[in-house]
Amino acid sequence: MSNELLFIGGFLLFIVLILALDLGLFSKREHTISLKQAAIMSFIMVILALSFYVLLVLEGEYLHGIDSYEKLAQIVQAHKHPITLIPGNFEESLRIYKNNLGIEFLTGYVIEYALSVDNIFVIVLIFSAFAVPEKYYHRVLFWGILGAIIMRFIFIFAGAVLISKFGWILYVFGAFLVFTGIKMFFNKDEEEKIDPANHPVVKFASKFFKIHPKYEGKKFFHKVNGKRLLTPLFLVLLIVEFTDLIFAVDSIPAIFAVTKDAYIVFFSNIFAIMGLRSMFFLLVNIIHKFHYLKTGLAFLLTFIGVKMLAHSYLEAWGFTTEHSLLVIVFILAASIVASLIFPKKTINAH
Repeated sequence: MSNELLFIGGFLLFIVLILALDLGLFSKREHTISLKQAAIMSFIMVILALSFYVLLVLEGEYLHGIDSYEKLAQIVQAHKHPITLIPGNFEESLRIYKNNLGIEFLTGYVIEYALSVDNIFVIVLIFSAFAVPEKYYHRVLFWGILGAIIMRFIFIFAGAVLISKFGWILYVFGAFLVFTGIKMFFNKDEEEKIDPANHPVVKFASKFFKIHPKYEGKKFFHKVNGKRLLTPLFLVLLIVEFTDLIFAVDSIPAIFAVTKDAYIVFFSNIFAIMGLRSMFFLLVNIIHKFHYLKTGLAFLLTFIGVKMLAHSYLEAWGFTTEHSLLVIVFILAASIVASLIFPKKTINAH
């Protein structure tokens, strides 16, 4: 248990250090994040995620304090890992387990990172609808991601408890993802719009708090005649948090289709979320070019939902986590390539 606590404690400390570094280096002065900065930040976050994959493959036994074949077999059964252990050969069985653990993390990370792109579409709309100055994007996204980490932590471990107690809930998650994927496919061409005045979060906040009518620099709150008012920037932060809450309903069940280990679900989620901010600045000006990405994400969610519904049959046929990763990467790559080969036609006004 001490090794397990050390592993998790080390990971949480790592998150705090990354966020502190981010807050210290990039938030000393408000400025627009350049494409070069965003590319460097994105590259660093991807390298950190891949390094964590290597750590799981090399030292994954410390995650659950596995020190014997019996403990390994217990963990594999508890988390329903789709692997076959070799009786009497602890070292080889442990190697198989750690390799699978790494692949589960990588697959979950790719799924969450891909679904984050859809989140970026909506965040771009939010910033545009509320006319947020570009130099404050980073501030909103930083605090938005901090809130998202806390919410995901609660969601993931609550979901793990539900799955362990009620196995049938996986079928509910699967059906929901299939429904979401099909709905996304048929609504892919609809233009999403955000009405600042009538947004439910704005209406809710207005009932309980006084709202300041204009931005006051980077402030989330502003005092007028001794009264603290919410600024529009804080409203935008609330809407970004609310949006992530909605997206978490899709993405977290999707990763539980890959692994039932709540720690791996949490790790893959957090790495993707921490990379979301830099990816936003990287894609904000070109995301409209990937117009087939919504179609790809629709197929992705449907595939994951079907996998959850038919997981027992797929496992019997030898469908592994590696196969899932290949299918997911193929869907995403195909949607990106199709977007580049067949660019969206623009209608010229005469």
